[in-house]
Amino acid sequence: MKTIVMKFGGTSVAGIQKLKNIVNIVSAEVKNHKVIVVLSAMAGETNKLQSYLDELGEQNSIESDLVLTSGEQVTIGLLSSLLKAQDIKSIPLLGWQIPIITDNNHEKAKILKIDKKRIEFYFENYDVIVLAGFQGINIEGNITSLGRGGSDTTAVAIASAIKAERCDIYTDVEGVYSTDPNIEKKAKKISKMSYEEMLEMASTGAKVLHTRSVELAMKNNLTLQVLSSLTKKTGTFIVDEKELIEKEIVSGVSYSDKEAKVTISGILDKPGISAQIFSLMTENNINVDMIVQNISQDGISANITFTINQKDYHLTKSVLEKSNNILNYKSLILDKNVAKISVIGMGMMSQSGVAEKMFKTLAKNAINILAISTSEIKISVLIDVKHTNIAVKSLHEVYNL
Repeated sequence: MKTIVMKFGGTSVAGIQKLKNIVNIVSAEVKNHKVIVVLSAMAGETNKLQSYLDELGEQNSIESDLVLTSGEQVTIGLLSSLLKAQDIKSIPLLGWQIPIITDNNHEKAKILKIDKKRIEFYFENYDVIVLAGFQGINIEGNITSLGRGGSDTTAVAIASAIKAERCDIYTDVEGVYSTDPNIEKKAKKISKMSYEEMLEMASTGAKVLHTRSVELAMKNNLTLQVLSSLTKKTGTFIVDEKELIEKEIVSGVSYSDKEAKVTISGILDKPGISAQIFSLMTENNINVDMIVQNISQDGISANITFTINQKDYHLTKSVLEKSNNILNYKSLILDKNVAKISVIGMGMMSQSGVAEKMFKTLAKNAINILAISTSEIKISVLIDVKHTNIAVKSLHEVYNL
């Protein structure tokens, strides 16, 4: 029998009634497929666990991973019990029981290997594997977590390893929308989009899918579907670009208000200084996004501005302050009051005028641009966070989305 992977997020597993709804969804598929169900912790549970760690000042450790991955153990146990009550042969498994082997980066571990033979072994006696998302085990035998949103990565990695027919990501929305419906009520559901578009949307703030899961799906040409666990409607399919009949110039507008801007001023304008700064970021596992470098008016020193995730704010500040004896900068400023706004679309590769329309629209609304970054199918700008809603709404309108 063919296998499908079904992943359910925190809002879809928040309580017994929601879990019973999942039983109904799984029972409809188990007639024709072997099923792997990947679960997150109940909504809000991981945040609660994180707050305990924050109170202790504990981060990036064996203990923090052990605490953070405990929520998924509850949901898989409950769902497997409910499935068995309906005479569905089910077994709950934690990441280490597969095993899902990862590297040693606590709270941001990357999957190295999945033993599909163990999955095949379990399917000899069971029709459904209920698997804890977000977690794995390193080669030293310690539990690791895959980073927030890591259950998406677990689902796609498992589906890729066993060459599943598809991977369905169930959420509380009916698919991927042209922008956040909470900001723009006229946002429309996209029926089909490319991996590249979804990757750009995920990396620029769309909360529907985790970036790493899209990268994995694209690498393995795995069909993804994002759909609601609350309705029976078809969702959004994430597919190879070749399957798109017509490519929209702009498919969507995304935003992220979880950014922080870092400005290092008065560093010497010499070869290698940028490498020193970003080597420090790499060594501390800090992801950097938008980067702007310019020469100061004196022609001798330079300024570098880049963005990071707000989660890395204090770590970044500490690393750069401790390294000033090497970097010799004059000032360091970090600002959390920023947002990244992006317009995305495969059609941008063959159409001009997208950037002009974006900048004119922002100017018309008196929104100042702090930084700009581009790719073939994306333009992102950094703005003051207080302008986020009006920027999203006005851009969604001007591109006729």
